[in-house]
Amino acid sequence: MADHDGHNHRSEYRSGSLTLTGSIALGTGVMIGAGIFVLTGQVAELAGGLFPLAFIAAAIVVAFSAYSYIKVCNKYPSAGGIAMILKKAYGPGVVTAGCSMLMYFSMVINESLVARTFGTYTLRIFGIGSDSWLVPTLGVGLIAFAFAVNLMGNKVIGGLSKATAIIKIGGIAVFAGIGLWVSGLSFDSVVGDGAASQAEGGIGGFLAAVALSILAYKGFTTITNSGDELKEPKKNVGSSILFSLLICTGLYLLVTLAVAGNLSVDEIIAARDSSLAEAARPAVGPWGEWLTIGLAIVATVSGIIASMFAVSRMLAMLTDMELVPHRHFGMPGRIQKHTLVYTAVLAITLTVFFDLGRIASLGAIFYIVMDMAIHWGIFRYLRRDLGARGWILLTAIVLDAVVLGAFLWMKLQSDPLVVAVAAVGMGMIFAAEWWFLRRKDSCDDESE
Repeated sequence: MADHDGHNHRSEYRSGSLTLTGSIALGTGVMIGAGIFVLTGQVAELAGGLFPLAFIAAAIVVAFSAYSYIKVCNKYPSAGGIAMILKKAYGPGVVTAGCSMLMYFSMVINESLVARTFGTYTLRIFGIGSDSWLVPTLGVGLIAFAFAVNLMGNKVIGGLSKATAIIKIGGIAVFAGIGLWVSGLSFDSVVGDGAASQAEGGIGGFLAAVALSILAYKGFTTITNSGDELKEPKKNVGSSILFSLLICTGLYLLVTLAVAGNLSVDEIIAARDSSLAEAARPAVGPWGEWLTIGLAIVATVSGIIASMFAVSRMLAMLTDMELVPHRHFGMPGRIQKHTLVYTAVLAITLTVFFDLGRIASLGAIFYIVMDMAIHWGIFRYLRRDLGARGWILLTAIVLDAVVLGAFLWMKLQSDPLVVAVAAVGMGMIFAAEWWFLRRKDSCDDESE
């Protein structure tokens, strides 16, 4: 049973301590943290020359998804974010707890993806490949640094997020502009012979690429966790989500076109984990590559700080809802500090034992399953209360189902272990939640 000490964790959140720009910076910080830097090569491997369109298609899927989150958060802003939405729809049971934990693990998986991306790009400075043991070592160091920054509080995190957001958004826009100019707006890898390559291709490959591309946008959901701390949350949560998605969509389109204009699809696949840095070499030379590496480092550092900020608060709220067990293990301080520790330890473990491709695949599967549960819950139980349009909710479910189905089919053929790990992982999460909630209810009955 959870060890709460009768403490109300809502009192730990400072109302109005986050501004609209700070919230947008946190959202874009998570999205740009690894999405565009590491996923470009993996998406190209699935979609071939059409990989820029895969990012646009993913933005459309996410736009339908965002509708659900905005409708609920506009009426019920909360630090619980995803957990609050699920509880409103399904009540405090196994579905809410299990799906919330899918989101939690999806975000932690994303943190390990960001951490390994940091290691991969940093080592390019020294000419060391992504298969070096130094990649996870540097990733672990970044997680430890992000943990320390999160201990400093909202003011430091918000200020750092704003500064790094300006640097990376401006820097990535400059990179994209130069890349497009050098390429002469020629996209042979998209429309020419370069489209025939080592990539999977076809409709199935494209849809699977869309599913993976969704990871580059899902950081918008972290904004829903700041409802208790955001100024005018009923207005600004939705605005933060919309602005974050628009900024990232524009950047992703420019960047992918710049990459497509300077590298063939096979070259993008060969530089799978650091394709942006490789694309900068023909566009600007060694200085361009180093600039891109610097931007990747800034983006990954800010991304993991923002992610840990949001996900540790989500787990603290789940503890407050008594949907997950909690033990202090002798640690002092408030619950959110403890959940920050748990998050860091889990992210470090994943960073050490999983490679980038499998990390991204697991994150995509967990997230899309959770996303479908959100839409169905709102459609089935909250639609009238929120005044939500049913056809938008159903469209979001169908889009999620199509891209997830294609992604699972492709992975069953190329890497069935990922699908097996995802299935076993989800089964263990829901089984553990069922056992915990049943035990908690039994203890409550005995105490009456």
